[in-house]
Amino acid sequence: MNANPMPERTILLRDPMAADETAWRELWSQYNAFYQVTIAEAITARTWQRILDPASAIFGRLAVADGDVAGFSVSMPHESTWTIAPVCYLEDLFVAPKFRGQGIGRRLIQDLVDRAAANGWSRLYWHTRARNPARRLYDEFAKADDFVRYRRTFPGTT
Repeated sequence: MNANPMPERTILLRDPMAADETAWRELWSQYNAFYQVTIAEAITARTWQRILDPASAIFGRLAVADGDVAGFSVSMPHESTWTIAPVCYLEDLFVAPKFRGQGIGRRLIQDLVDRAAANGWSRLYWHTRARNPARRLYDEFAKADDFVRYRRTFPGTT
């Protein structure tokens, strides 16, 4: 029996800063590996620039656990033809494997739920792979619907 249980981590959610780029890129790389995609360096660099740019609709949040960047979310509010108030798309959410199971993903999503309420967004939505184990967490916040995603890419637009 362990007489000294592990102390609870201090988890802070905050906006990214320029100094976080290396840590974010490491997580970004793991995230892309999870989805088995290769994102061009130019796109990664531009994504980071957009996250830091207050004029960009894209914004990021970092989860920092005891000083280590443990996870991130990247989202974008936008207009919708089905609502008057804006909606928000959670495009990317990732928690480093060594930090999973500690409530970090839950806190990142709750952060967006709180922002939705504060900003008057009418909806928060995201999609994931059908077999993503994180769906157990996602189901705590929303139920999956029956929509199917269609995606077409165009050469030269990256």
